[in-house]
Amino acid sequence: MSSAAEHRHIVVVGAGFSGIGLAVRLREAGFDDLLILEQADDLGGTWRANTYPGCACDVPSPLYSYSFAPNPDWSRTYGTQPEILEYLRSVAVRFDVIRHIRFGTEMLDARWDDGRSHWRIETSRGTVTADFLVSATGLFAEAKYPDLPGLDTFAGTSFHSLHWDHDHDMTGRRVAVIGTGAAAVQFIPRIQPQVAGLVVFQRSAPWIIPRLDRRTSRLERLLLREFPPAGAAMRGGWFLAVESFGLVGFVDKRFRHPFEMLGKLQLLRQVRDAALRRRLTPDYMIGCKRALFSDAYLPALDRPNVDVVTDGIAQVRPRSIVTRGGAEYPVDTIIHGTGFCALPSAFERFAGREGLSIADLYSQQPQSYLGTTLAGFPNFFCTLGPFGAAGNQSAIFMIESQIAYIVDALSTARRRSARRVELKPGVQDAFLDEMARRSVSTVWVSGGCTSYYQTPDGRNAGLYPNWSFEYRSRTRQFDLDAYTIGST
Repeated sequence: MSSAAEHRHIVVVGAGFSGIGLAVRLREAGFDDLLILEQADDLGGTWRANTYPGCACDVPSPLYSYSFAPNPDWSRTYGTQPEILEYLRSVAVRFDVIRHIRFGTEMLDARWDDGRSHWRIETSRGTVTADFLVSATGLFAEAKYPDLPGLDTFAGTSFHSLHWDHDHDMTGRRVAVIGTGAAAVQFIPRIQPQVAGLVVFQRSAPWIIPRLDRRTSRLERLLLREFPPAGAAMRGGWFLAVESFGLVGFVDKRFRHPFEMLGKLQLLRQVRDAALRRRLTPDYMIGCKRALFSDAYLPALDRPNVDVVTDGIAQVRPRSIVTRGGAEYPVDTIIHGTGFCALPSAFERFAGREGLSIADLYSQQPQSYLGTTLAGFPNFFCTLGPFGAAGNQSAIFMIESQIAYIVDALSTARRRSARRVELKPGVQDAFLDEMARRSVSTVWVSGGCTSYYQTPDGRNAGLYPNWSFEYRSRTRQFDLDAYTIGST
């Protein structure tokens, strides 16, 4: 006879920025029967998983930290991966979150049990049931590999930036980098001086904006430590600067011109070769794809040992890559900088009241309410769901907004002794209609490119098409009227 499943009031999946921040706020609200499932042996999410050379945040450090746990000791304007990971660990220890995390525990399946009004969660270490389930799994968890003929025949070393092979010495190698996304823009300047030859296969040129990164002085750190209002003022200034990108994203595409001028001036200043500049000039509006911040990427491409190839790849051979135009490039190492799966497989493991998974629903269309709840999924919340991410603000700002909403929802359920909290389908439909109307003229869907900002049929894939401070206002308090609240 099998033993009874372990039961918890709240189960959270994922111990990255979302899971740790939520745990802190839940504990402050008096929720202690809390379990965080983390499949890895350490916390940190994407900042634990990504360890490629040069890995750093592209959001200024004062914004890429919790508002309730400011860090006056960032060593640079933009935090590096080791520093961000250490910050997350320090927050988890400081707020006593570690004891709630069950490391090395993968969530295999989560299904809503309508009869018992709880979630049944199968994990790699047994079964857990929960009154409430929160997905904090993140969007950048699974590597996306290109579908290239012959890739499986390559005789050299091949890996994705998410799974960097630190044992592979780049010195003197002939290296191919496939893709020019955010990770590639960071690691290419680090490996370029080491390799004998570097071939960068670029499908489309990214917009590169000056990063202006620098080391913070000891005096600055002392001021921020001893005078917290200075840190708050700095955070506010950066907030306004980053928020201004919304002028391009969803206000009026004509606002793009000053931002594009920055990119063009950067290109003119850093790349001497006119032919190379033409290849590195984007042919779409800035913001249609994610704009990238770097002062080192363009100069690294303008070096004698680097080729930038814009012709598509026809096939991979055991020791070379051949383009559609017939050019062959001998290489012994391939690095995939091709980003992440748009729909992580974890979404296939959450099944709601009708038995459909989140992946099933998302494949129909990106859908949620405020990026935090989903019709047909009682007692379920998530972070950074569709239309809960912003193209013009730090993800941490959006996550903290969602955390406040979730904590207020759970507190409301506790006050009302409610066993079931379920979003009304009509509320979600109205929200999605609003998102569709506001997205029609955004640069993300009409900026002349294709990207992960779009669905295959060209719709907004899930960016919130309005100001992030407006989103903060909408999520400040749980809107009870949008839900069915029941005791059974």
